[in-house]
Amino acid sequence: MAEAEPSVAYVWAWLPGRAEPLPMARLDGAGPVTTFTYGRGYLDRSDAIPVYAPELPLQPGPQSPELGPIASCIEDSGPDAWGMRVIEHRRGQNSTGEVGLLTYLLESSSDRIGGLDFQTSPNDYRPRGLTTATLEDLAEAARRVDDGLPLAPELDAALLHGTSAGGARPKALLSTDQGPAIAKFSSSGDVFPFVRAECLTMTLAATAGLEVAPVQLEHALGKDVLVVGRFDRPAPGERRLMVSARTILRLGPLGVGASYADLADEIRRRFVEPERTLRELFSRVSFNVLVGNTDDHAKNHAAFWDGSELTLTPAYDVCPQPRTGGVATQAMAIGPDGDRLSQVAGCVRHAATYQLSESDARDIIDAQIAVIRDNWTTACDAARVTEQERLALWESQFLNSFALEDY
Repeated sequence: MAEAEPSVAYVWAWLPGRAEPLPMARLDGAGPVTTFTYGRGYLDRSDAIPVYAPELPLQPGPQSPELGPIASCIEDSGPDAWGMRVIEHRRGQNSTGEVGLLTYLLESSSDRIGGLDFQTSPNDYRPRGLTTATLEDLAEAARRVDDGLPLAPELDAALLHGTSAGGARPKALLSTDQGPAIAKFSSSGDVFPFVRAECLTMTLAATAGLEVAPVQLEHALGKDVLVVGRFDRPAPGERRLMVSARTILRLGPLGVGASYADLADEIRRRFVEPERTLRELFSRVSFNVLVGNTDDHAKNHAAFWDGSELTLTPAYDVCPQPRTGGVATQAMAIGPDGDRLSQVAGCVRHAATYQLSESDARDIIDAQIAVIRDNWTTACDAARVTEQERLALWESQFLNSFALEDY
């Protein structure tokens, strides 16, 4: 017998500087859309802030989503493809259509990305999925879900901890000596060395001066695991509210029409230190082009929200993608004309969009090319990239001739 779908969930939030969550709002999902209503007690607080003002302003009464079945800033805190897959596996479901939005929010881990959580009660906060486990246990649990195999209860509880991390690939949340982290595993169907390639790319990005999440390559069950440091946990107990670029750009659930040019406009309007942030954004765009990361969609960019302004988060999920042939396009348009071609010449052409001169843009790109060339061997060694993989990646994903054409 199918489990009944919940029609109500309560939003709890960590306000800036607070180490404990408090009840913020109610979600009602009985109809085709899920409405959001701030609690009366929350609205009466002197330190109340909106979960994200442009989408859900601080006001009484139910608010319906502008696009899609639920507010985008709420969906940002829910599980993506991998987390949904784990929840469906636990429930014995085979189709995402059989599981409702509120179920995904209420059955995913409370240790989710950002500063929100979802509960069945507005008064009693009970965190879910905080079981600690070894990296080996997490790797085994991810492998079994990936292969469609049942989980022992202890592995099931451990893997629940990773259901609120975004993305489509196997992953789990864990604690390390350096702090909270995300463990990213290889998949049984991989025909490309995603884990080592992402480690390589993130290492080169940091060397090139980009603000990126720290990464470290580990081993579990004879396979590589990428451990990515979390940047949404500033201090023990504290969490930082976050929204995706998809939410900032007010796009639909699929993020169709995402543009770096539009994001640059939002940076000028809503972000702290807009000039510095625009330079950082341009640097990330050109670096993505140079390393073949074409999976730079609007959910792979995010910003911290403090109640009034946005701050770009460190870069994450910067990974070269499998590629055949020369021509490639970025997931987001580089300029206001819709240009998505993966070419640094196009980045230079659109330098003004990021408040840069063409000379400044070339300086950034030249420095990145030099870093990739000069640090290639060292970074490959650190990421344990094999000789065969280096040959396959060099001038295919990294510094592809199409990327450098007309530059």
